[in-house]
Amino acid sequence: MSKQTFLHGALILVAAGLITRLLGFVNRIVVARVMGPEGVGLYMMALPTLILAITITQFGLPVAISKRVSEAEATGNEGKIKRILIVSLAITGTLSIIFTIGIFLLAPIIANYFLTDSRALYPLLAVTPVIPIIAAASVIRGYFQGRQNMKPQALSQVIEQVVRIGAVIVFTKMLYPYGVQYAAAGAMASAVLGEFISLLYMLRQFNIHKSFHLRKSWKKHLGEGRKTLNELMTIALPTTGSRFIGSLTYFFEPILVAQSLAIAGVAAVESTKQYGELTGYVLPLLFLPTFLTHALSIALVPSISEAAAKGQNETIRYRIMQSIRLSIASGGLITIVFMIFPVVILTTVYGTSHASFMLQFMAPFFLLHYIQTPLQATLQALDLAKPAMWNTLIGSIVKFIVLVGLSSRPEFGIHGVAIAIVVGVVVVTLLHLGVLMKYKVMTFPLQLFTKFITVIGLTGFTGWIWKTNWLMESKPLSQLVTMGIGLSFVYVVLLFSLKLVSKEEWKLIPWHRLFHKK
Repeated sequence: MSKQTFLHGALILVAAGLITRLLGFVNRIVVARVMGPEGVGLYMMALPTLILAITITQFGLPVAISKRVSEAEATGNEGKIKRILIVSLAITGTLSIIFTIGIFLLAPIIANYFLTDSRALYPLLAVTPVIPIIAAASVIRGYFQGRQNMKPQALSQVIEQVVRIGAVIVFTKMLYPYGVQYAAAGAMASAVLGEFISLLYMLRQFNIHKSFHLRKSWKKHLGEGRKTLNELMTIALPTTGSRFIGSLTYFFEPILVAQSLAIAGVAAVESTKQYGELTGYVLPLLFLPTFLTHALSIALVPSISEAAAKGQNETIRYRIMQSIRLSIASGGLITIVFMIFPVVILTTVYGTSHASFMLQFMAPFFLLHYIQTPLQATLQALDLAKPAMWNTLIGSIVKFIVLVGLSSRPEFGIHGVAIAIVVGVVVVTLLHLGVLMKYKVMTFPLQLFTKFITVIGLTGFTGWIWKTNWLMESKPLSQLVTMGIGLSFVYVVLLFSLKLVSKEEWKLIPWHRLFHKK
């Protein structure tokens, strides 16, 4: 099996993340344009239920499988690798069957009484078959990560998005004449098809690269799997804690939004439309830069763990500050564009500018979200996963309190939901920073934040001047592209001038490994 170095594997994931993020964005555009905000709202209302079920089904096993497979490979213990896969498939297979049947039976109750829109039943039913598919895929993905072969995972992500985009065009257009709820179900069915084709590809790669027969003596390995199960659970349970909180929050959010907006006097159809504009239009734009922060998080865990084992505290501080710098740098420019040109962006992408205020308001706060993931990875690498979990829980509670308190008031409405999301981001990020400062891992990066405020402020002021004096309503898109290129130049020059990005960091990327095999 071909293996990559750590940095090479991380770069493969960055490339795949960029491609899938762009393809996913195209998918959202297609869904938004075909179904409109009401259809997107139904789609997004059903999605958190799926995410919660998948999180519980996976049980944090992908990370655990990756670690245990890597350890077993280091000692040449192929039997243990086989045992890990069999035990993991038994766990995820059992849980996936339970939750698939459970959601299928409870879908009418969830749609009618929790989501307050009976039409959400159809997308809920359409997406349930994806649970066992993703459960199996997560085990295979963990296996490849443990073998340090990131290519199957990266290519499977691209395949999944390509299939989903093609299917969503066909399914939504075919079903839309029957009602927006059927179109939303079609969008969910396209996700199921994409995941299924992706799983077939990964299974094919697994059969090519594996050095053992999985079906041979599987009962024996399953019977002897108690120790393996314990080893997996010591990693899986803490990982599941944080993810479960996030998924539970994601599950309850549309329920609280629907109930709160109903208290504010907003009709169910209108609240679904408004929630669709926020979660289907604004948030996907704000999440665009996170593919890089996710890759940085993957890279941080082993790097910081190794440095901590060697007592290299300065290296730990450098890696943390480096991840913060690169995370904010990657999201700073797009934040400026969202703040200055929200109407042009939304009109160009979705054909509507209704959510322009929310995009403009939320964009600067999401700079903190971009550093939140690397900070959480740092906490996990330093055996501070428990405080990270509590931070996530506290942030979720604060977010829900603000959400109910504001969105239930007519003068706030859906804007109260946007404020609550922002408050949650700020609270969790600051708590993560607080834990690292409490354990004297780092000090508050005041100088770094001041430099970035300067860069973003100067670039933003330049963009605002250009927009005020040069932007013509007859050619908004072409002028946005021109101004975007100009702002990119100003932004990059300021980054290098204030030493927020260095030439040495660029040279660290092993370009020759990306294009040549040894």
